[in-house]
Amino acid sequence: MSRLNIILALLLVACALAVIQAQHRSRTYFVELERLKKQARVLDEQWGQLQLEQSTWANLARVDALARSRLGLVAPPQDRVHVETLVDAP
Repeated sequence: MSRLNIILALLLVACALAVIQAQHRSRTYFVELERLKKQARVLDEQWGQLQLEQSTWANLARVDALARSRLGLVAPPQDRVHVETLVDAP
């Protein structure tokens, strides 16, 4: 009977260690998950800022003003502009 008690005690200790290891792993994964969620929020905020910046830089009035002031570009006269239209559009 004492041999059975020793085996059961060792089995109980092994199960307890497995539970402790599983809890530790669970806590570690939870901390990692929270860190990644925080990083995702920061990246979402940066994405929104970059989209706003892109819309500012791509504003047609701004591009036109920069083309005129920095590059010296001017619109062509109306007699030099030819607009093509599609007759047989699918």
